[in-house]
Amino acid sequence: MSHPRLGFIGIGLMGDPMTRRLLDAGFAVTVWNRTAEKCDALRVAGATVADSIGELVEGVDVVMLCLANTAVVEGVVFGEGGVAAHGRAGQRLVDLSSSDPAATRDYAERLEDECGMRWIDSPVSGGVAGAEAGSLAIMCGGAEDDVDAVRPLLAPLAARVTHMGPVGAGQVTKVCNQMIVGCQAAVIAEMVALAEASGVDASRLTEALAGGFADSRPFQILTPRMAASEFDKPTWHLRTLLKDLDMAVAQSQRAGSATPMSGLAAQLMRTHASHGNAGHDPATLVEAYRRRE
Repeated sequence: MSHPRLGFIGIGLMGDPMTRRLLDAGFAVTVWNRTAEKCDALRVAGATVADSIGELVEGVDVVMLCLANTAVVEGVVFGEGGVAAHGRAGQRLVDLSSSDPAATRDYAERLEDECGMRWIDSPVSGGVAGAEAGSLAIMCGGAEDDVDAVRPLLAPLAARVTHMGPVGAGQVTKVCNQMIVGCQAAVIAEMVALAEASGVDASRLTEALAGGFADSRPFQILTPRMAASEFDKPTWHLRTLLKDLDMAVAQSQRAGSATPMSGLAAQLMRTHASHGNAGHDPATLVEAYRRRE
């Protein structure tokens, strides 16, 4: 049985390694990115580079997106010359981006109405390292037959693919994930600053707390960077985490469920971002708590 032809839109920090894993798994992948130069290395790796979204969509069976936010997803899918203008019945769209759940449900209905394509929201967790290793956690929303159909495409990318329910359920699950990550990032910054102010070597915290109840991947990643003030070459950005926390608060308002901790974490990050840190590593949050000499 031949592999479906894949199109991948969004060649960024996550999209590049995910595309490479799909190529290594034997899939034929066509790529497109707004900044075309980001596709050059993938061309060398074996990908076909499309000159337009339309060219990509017309030549593939499944379109995969990995984009910055909900607005960018909407533009790529429904903008002039976008996916919806060229899609056809029988194709599927797999959105690996972290997007707003309510908007995702609307987009899925609109896409099927306009061209017959089916939507599977498949946001990921695990960061760049997970994308490179193929160990991402992927949480899917969509009809069962659609999710089952794309599982073989997601297998090279993920350690685990979980079907959470209808379209939008994957994005709600990712929001839940980011609530935990965002609140952890905020309190880890407080914790490192407190240790330093109290005369404790913060660089030893990960060693001291490893394996205890406070241990976690965010703790292991963020604490050493905060303690050493190593903020160069970030593999994620504060603006991304803030965007996800804002989506959590918006979803809580729709669902009538309180999210006070996530709302506070979002406001703390918004303040820090407003001081020129939006594009910086979330580890820079510790700077907001350090004493100014």
